[in-house]
Amino acid sequence: MDLDGWVEIGGRRLSSSAIREILARHPEEVIQFGGEFLLTWNDCSARDPFGIIPGETEPGKVVCRGETIGRIRPVLPDLGLEQAIIEAVSLRKTEGVCALSGGVDSTLVAALARLPCIAIGTAGSHDLAQAKRAADLIGLDCSCIEISEKDIADALREVLKIMTSPTPLTAAIGVAQYLVSRSAADLGHDVILSGQGADELFGGYARYLKSPDLAAELRRDIPALKHQVSRDQAVASLNRARFSLPYLDCRVVRAARSLSPEEKIRDGIRKYALREVAARHIPPEIAWYEKKAFQYGSGVTQTLQRFARHNGYKKSVQGYLNQVNAETSPSSGGRP
Repeated sequence: MDLDGWVEIGGRRLSSSAIREILARHPEEVIQFGGEFLLTWNDCSARDPFGIIPGETEPGKVVCRGETIGRIRPVLPDLGLEQAIIEAVSLRKTEGVCALSGGVDSTLVAALARLPCIAIGTAGSHDLAQAKRAADLIGLDCSCIEISEKDIADALREVLKIMTSPTPLTAAIGVAQYLVSRSAADLGHDVILSGQGADELFGGYARYLKSPDLAAELRRDIPALKHQVSRDQAVASLNRARFSLPYLDCRVVRAARSLSPEEKIRDGIRKYALREVAARHIPPEIAWYEKKAFQYGSGVTQTLQRFARHNGYKKSVQGYLNQVNAETSPSSGGRP
């Protein structure tokens, strides 16, 4: 048996010996596994539903000798959103560091986990200041790491090597995630708790405010999370680290899906239901604070835009990315 990640049943993390016993005596119970895992045994494999742990097995499937024989469906009680988030974080707080940007998503996770925190950003960036403020308010240690233009340029080259058809948005996210995972690894952590998924589950994007059919748009965005997880984990793996994602716990996803669109966005306030929960665990000024996305708040996007202008791409960051991509391609004779 080989296990990457961790497995739970009914809120109890299983030891390796307990998993081996299940595989030997009741292998059919694998479909009830929750957690973040890629499990292989004999000629079989199983992977968590969102594919949080990288692997070739399709997310959420049990495969034996090349054939799908089952789907992962953890047996869990229906929980309200608050209890679902508490349990999801509790299962993940045994190791690692929390990525903190000072917004409601990451601050709630950090407050519940009570783990050390890490924040990254350019000099004077919003996220460095907001993360420090949030950490001070909830009484957590936070390593605030200032990143330079060279850090961003180097990270971009590494990230583009593993990205397919990068866009200015995906490249900026990739660079930011790379620098978080690198900073965590430098501090001796290979697991990073992150708030990823909250925007899609709870209506966090500004575009949702103008959506003609919010319910349909939210339904479309949740399945796309698997692609985002794959991208971010690939970036983290460059630093021999991985992200752990409490909001993509099956309990939380189920609770979020039970909410109406009106509970997610109310009176022009995005992620309303999540903020209500958060306000019971973190200071209200953080719970109800609206901040820009991580790639903007950290200063990464602005730096990439500046790189593009300095290289003659006044209105096209994509053109600059294409140039860097060509330079880093082995076939171009540029940097390997």
